[in-house]
Amino acid sequence: MAKVEKVSQIYQRALERKGGEAQLQLLLGQQPLSTAKLMQYQDSDWLAAFSKKVFQSGFVWRVVEQKWPGFCEVFFDFSIEKMLLMSDEMLAAKAQDPRIIRNGSKVLTIRHNALMIDDLAREHGSFAALVAQWPTDNIIGLWQLLKQRGARLGGNTGPYALRAMGKDTFLLSHDVEAYLRAYQVIDGGLTSKSNLQKIQAQFNQWQQESGLSLTTLSRLVALSSGDNYLGLTGAGAADMADNA
Repeated sequence: MAKVEKVSQIYQRALERKGGEAQLQLLLGQQPLSTAKLMQYQDSDWLAAFSKKVFQSGFVWRVVEQKWPGFCEVFFDFSIEKMLLMSDEMLAAKAQDPRIIRNGSKVLTIRHNALMIDDLAREHGSFAALVAQWPTDNIIGLWQLLKQRGARLGGNTGPYALRAMGKDTFLLSHDVEAYLRAYQVIDGGLTSKSNLQKIQAQFNQWQQESGLSLTTLSRLVALSSGDNYLGLTGAGAADMADNA
């Protein structure tokens, strides 16, 4: 079994690949939000975040961003109450609205995930409280909850939404997966229960060693491996950070 590197080694290689401290820090991006700030989100904020990532999955993210104001108009700014009152016929009609990306099956997930958020909010006081207080040393447990209770939030979709909202999480991007396989942390299916537990344990070890967030560690691993040698600035840097 290959010996997994220390965080300092991963950091140094990322530093060399990206051309220095300033460029690397740009790519590492913002830190996750505090528990207090995560608690300030409304249920509608979470439904919007999940819906955006569902529509971005397998599609051009830029197009979804361009059409997002239309989504907000069509779906009443993702009001949970209004979404729960929508009939199948109303949703079918909205799925044909030219202001949005017309995909009927993805439109149906908006109501399903509104119901999930409402149910979990009743169980835990608020959905924001559930997410904010979820321990990061078991972030895969939150992924699993979203997959089981939500619609189309499995794979990387749920984790990407959490990251976008500022919840501390690693992401299983292609570069992160390649690193974990190269150092024999995992083998076989990426998202098997045993492999997810091994990945979580490895990130927990790195976090205890370095004090860095899961978000930063995930980005460091991605930036230290794969084919992404070239330095990026501006929008390119932001895109890489979002996908690491």
